[in-house]
Amino acid sequence: MFGKKSSLALALILILAVGLVLTSCGSTATTPEDTPQTAETAVPARIALLVPESSPFFSTLQEGAAEAANRLNVELVVREAANDIATQNEQIQEMIDMGVQAIVITAVDGTAVTEKIDAASAAGIAILTVDRSIDSDVVVSHIASDNTAGGKMAGDYLAEVLEKQGNVVELQGIEGTSAARDRGAGFNEAMTAYSDIHIIAHEVANFSREEGQTVFAQILADNPQIDGVFAHNDEMILGAVAAAQEAGRAADIAFVGFDAVDDAVAALEDGSLTATVAQQPAEMGRLGIENTVKYLQGETIPQNIAVDLALITR
Repeated sequence: MFGKKSSLALALILILAVGLVLTSCGSTATTPEDTPQTAETAVPARIALLVPESSPFFSTLQEGAAEAANRLNVELVVREAANDIATQNEQIQEMIDMGVQAIVITAVDGTAVTEKIDAASAAGIAILTVDRSIDSDVVVSHIASDNTAGGKMAGDYLAEVLEKQGNVVELQGIEGTSAARDRGAGFNEAMTAYSDIHIIAHEVANFSREEGQTVFAQILADNPQIDGVFAHNDEMILGAVAAAQEAGRAADIAFVGFDAVDDAVAALEDGSLTATVAQQPAEMGRLGIENTVKYLQGETIPQNIAVDLALITR
């Protein structure tokens, strides 16, 4: 038999034990899902960067985007389409299936990607364009140089070099791209001011150095007098320079390109290129990612973000 004091102590122990059991049964365990995420534990945004090709220009653009992504703790998914619209449309669908939060894209063709881009937007993916625009109302922001102004800048400088007279050639980029359309529009607008300058050929060379060389070689064969060439990008103008050098006519022709890629700057330094309009692809890539992150965080961003141009000459 227990004494009164022993019985009371035992009762208290039992009450405490029952209370602990009830407290344990009634509590809710904290799960990882319930734990507030800090900046260090938050899952980074996944942003896709879709570029049309692996040229020096787009490689530099990608470097700028990657720097911003690393700095802002963003997972960057990069795809390159080898200038094939079917491939780029497949890549957009891949990003939809992957569930990215945003797509930053330079389109192979600004019209042919519209259906897939609209589908991505309908899936809740933010769409931003860089360098080339897309014919869709779902685009949140477009980040680019003023390509029309750049084309006019190139045309006016070429006219100055030629003393406002002579025969010139325009090598055009991929049809359907805003860059080709706008640079061509600016160049041709400039040429209307010079009555003694005649554009004797407008030929498509698809932003390709190889095609620029092949196309311009044929133009040289067909035209004994060519005084200047403007190409919608540096790859094509460097191809044109190579064709003229092979034909022994490079010294008689002024060459103006667009983009200021490293090979073009080297050609300026050795005197084979007359001028190029400098874009800032790394800045475009950086601004693309930075503004995407701002948008995903609920900030309002401009519909159009301009990146400065500059004319670089010998």
